[in-house]
Amino acid sequence: MISPLVIDTFLLDYHLGHVLLFGLVVSLLGVAPLKSQKALASIMAVFGVIFLMAPYTTMPPTFILLGIPLVLVGTLLWTMAR
Repeated sequence: MISPLVIDTFLLDYHLGHVLLFGLVVSLLGVAPLKSQKALASIMAVFGVIFLMAPYTTMPPTFILLGIPLVLVGTLLWTMAR
């Protein structure tokens, strides 16, 4: 059995930005088989808003600034979808 100390030292290297980025990648991989541009666009826009609304004390500013292009690309993809 793994001791809680090993798990704790492993998880101390990550913060909310890493968790949100992992969630974005998993969501994009999950929607890829659907081949729906609107679904892809909505996921990107929603995660962009989540990145922008996340507390700035829990992650570096680069992750917060990642939300701006995600929102822009998500809305552009939604507009160009059929």
